[in-house]
This record gives sequence, C-alpha cells and structure tokens, in this order.
Amino acid sequence: MLATLVAIALVVQDQAPLRAASQDSAPRQATLWQGEWLEVRGERQGFIQVYDHRRERPGYVREQQVRVIHLDEASVPRLQAVVEFLRDTPGAEALGIGYAAALLRAAPASQVGPELFDALGTLADRLARRATSHRSNDTSLAAHLDVVASYGVKLVSFEREGRTHVCYDGEAFRRVLALGGSPEMRLRAALALTRPECIDPAMNPLERQALDEWRSTVLEQVEAGRLPAYLANRLHLRRAEVHAALAYQLSRRGEVPRGAKASERAVASLASVLKAELAEEDKSAYAAAAVRVGASRFASVPATEQPGAGPVLALSKGQPGETCLRLADAKAPQAALFERCTYGLVWPGSVRRSAQGSAVAVAVQLLEGWTELWVFHQEGEGWVLDALAPAATEPSLGYVELAGFSPDGSRVLVAREALVEGRIKSSFQVLKRDTLLPEKSADSPGALGAFQRWSSADWRGGTVAMR
Repeated sequence: MLATLVAIALVVQDQAPLRAASQDSAPRQATLWQGEWLEVRGERQGFIQVYDHRRERPGYVREQQVRVIHLDEASVPRLQAVVEFLRDTPGAEALGIGYAAALLRAAPASQVGPELFDALGTLADRLARRATSHRSNDTSLAAHLDVVASYGVKLVSFEREGRTHVCYDGEAFRRVLALGGSPEMRLRAALALTRPECIDPAMNPLERQALDEWRSTVLEQVEAGRLPAYLANRLHLRRAEVHAALAYQLSRRGEVPRGAKASERAVASLASVLKAELAEEDKSAYAAAAVRVGASRFASVPATEQPGAGPVLALSKGQPGETCLRLADAKAPQAALFERCTYGLVWPGSVRRSAQGSAVAVAVQLLEGWTELWVFHQEGEGWVLDALAPAATEPSLGYVELAGFSPDGSRVLVAREALVEGRIKSSFQVLKRDTLLPEKSADSPGALGAFQRWSSADWRGGTVAMR
C-alpha cells in the first residue's frame, strides 16, 4: 500500500491524538509520535483525514500536528533543507529520519547521494546515544525507537559493565563510504562504524580480530590530509586504538611479524596527533588511546641481549596458551632460580636487568588493554616474583612499565597509567627494590630528580607516557 502513496502526513509533535472523528472531543484512536507517516485521505474542519498503516486504522489528526508532504520531485529541495536542519537538532532524530524516508521516496535515484545517507546515519547514531544515556523521557524515547524501527533503521543493544549500550548498525554510513562524499562525511561514517563501545563483548577472539581488521580497513578509507587538523586528530586516535588492539590479538595467535607491524602503526598514529589542535572534547580520548598503545607497544620492540653477568630470563611454551618464564643464572642455566607460567602475553623485548643482576623485569599483557610489570628480585639467598599492576582496580585499561634502575640497583623506576573512576591517571614512581613499595611518586617525570638521572635512554625514546 505504501508504494502507491502520493501524499503523506508526517507527524511533527509527540503524543498527537488520532481521533475517530474531526472533533477534539472524539475518542482517541491512538497516540502518535513525531516522525510517523500517515496516508492522507482528505481534509475536514481543520483536521487531516488519514489512514495509519502501522496500526491499520483510519482517523483524524489536527493539521498543525502534521506536515502534508507530496512525494514528488517538486518537494525534493524543501525536504533536503529540512533534513539538513534536523540532522543537527538534538531530540528530533525520529522526525529527521521520517523526513529522510520521505526524501528517499520523493527524489529520483540520480538525486540520492551521500549527503542524505550522512544525515540518516547521523540521526540514527545520535538516537542510539540518547537511548544509551537514559537522560530523556523513557516514554518518548521508547516511542521514537519504535518509529525509526518502522523505517528499517536497525539499532542493537549490548550489555556492558552493568548497563545497556544501544548502537546503530551503520547501514547508512556504509553507503556514505561506498558513494563517496566529502572528507568530513567519510570521517563521520568511519568513526561511527568503528566505535569501541559498539563491539559485542560476547565475541570470541577470532571474531574480535576479524572485526578489528575490518575496522582498520574502514579507517584507511579516510584521507587524513584532506581534513582539518582537529578532525584528523580524531582519525589518528581511532587508528591508534584499533592497531593497538590488533597488535595484541595477532601476537597472541602467534602472528608475531603482523603484530609488530600493527604495534608500529599504533605508535605512529598516536605520534601523528597534533596536540596543539586537539579539541577539548577529544582530550580524554587521546589519553585513553595513549594507554592502549602503551599496553601493547612492546609488540614491536625486538628482544635484546642483556650484557654482563647475572640471571637470564628464558621463555618457553607450557600448556596450550601458556608461556613459561624461567629465571636461571647465566653460569648455571640448568638450575632454575624461579619459574612461573602465565596465560598472559609476555613481551620478550621488554626484559630488562639491573646492572648488579639483583632484579629482572618483564612486561606481561594479560588483557587487550592491561599490561603488568613482573619483577623478579633477590630476597636473601632466593628469588621472588612480584607483579605490579597499573592500578589497584579491576583490570580494565592501563599499563605499567619499567623506566630504569638506580646505579646501585636498590631502586626501581616505573611509570603507570590507568583508567580510574572514569579518568586516565598517570604516576611516576621510585620503588624500593626489596619491597617494591613506593618511595617517591609524582604526576610527571620532571618532578622527580631520580627520573631525570636514572631513567634509561631506551625508555625515554620509546614510552608514550612522556607524550
């Protein structure tokens, strides 16, 4: 039936009553919401006579509560102007999608370009974010979600950290990338399609890797050089995040060369961000992307020989998925000083030993964005292992890395960054080697003389903590 419509009444007000007759006192047939389509069948006494195909019932609605639209080519310019206006009007997403649907019906194929799909995707994505935030009236929000679903706009929901996240499936944005469009349109599409909040947490590792490889491909379809600097920064940040995730996933599957390349690209993308052009609203994303890059940056750092005498840390395979660490004296490698196996990803390029051989440190990535520092240190005649976590919280996002040792080996320098209470917090600490308890701590390395004197050159040259 809809295929034969030549004129529609588009509801522009929420909770508009559909009356049984052309009178305000007539019984209410249904409650209408902005963005709904009604077939126009006539006009009477200030009411539009309509038929509601969703509910399969006729009725009357006040003419000021709807806009009558003729679905012909002559209406296209007016519809385009309204869609462009509503695209940037918060709270009018369902209405904007209704107008976009009308424009798709009225315009000939030659006039349907990426601009329309950019607007449609922007409206759907913003409605999904509204649904996630729960800041609007639940009744109207639920009704708007039903309205857009009637147009075939698909929103999906995920349970994450005790709350529901609603996401747009991105069909309109895929069309933007396929049809072309301005660099800004392509960037909006790529960022919306690669939102980390919209990754299904129930995905298995193979599915997640395939998704991240697809996300990387999507981001490569946007040319950073054609964007304003502050928008190019957003592209670089998303690329850094995606490549950091791939570095972990590929390395975990044994694809070490590809993992190293992904790590290099993550570091390069983060370095491409122009801090002077970073928008205020992007600063938290910059900090989070830096932590993700820091968690997996050792994927691209090759293992190096540790000069001098002292214990040697060797890695070997244990049970399926396990890596075993074996600390042994270089002069007597058959006798193990300490052994431990882990399902975490041990980075060989992170192994460092103090000059006296009284401590050996290695980075172990337990999750995609969570890397700990394992420190083997001498205690009396034996050796012990202490794991330093990025923060005293549940593993989520963070890393801790070795910055160096004091000349006498009695102090250990570490840098920590982690997501704590919704913010990225950084700390630079001087730890006692025997207890690994903080002796000094600061928010920046420049505030600690020990970091200026004892931090190693390879750490200063490779860390993202001093960005």
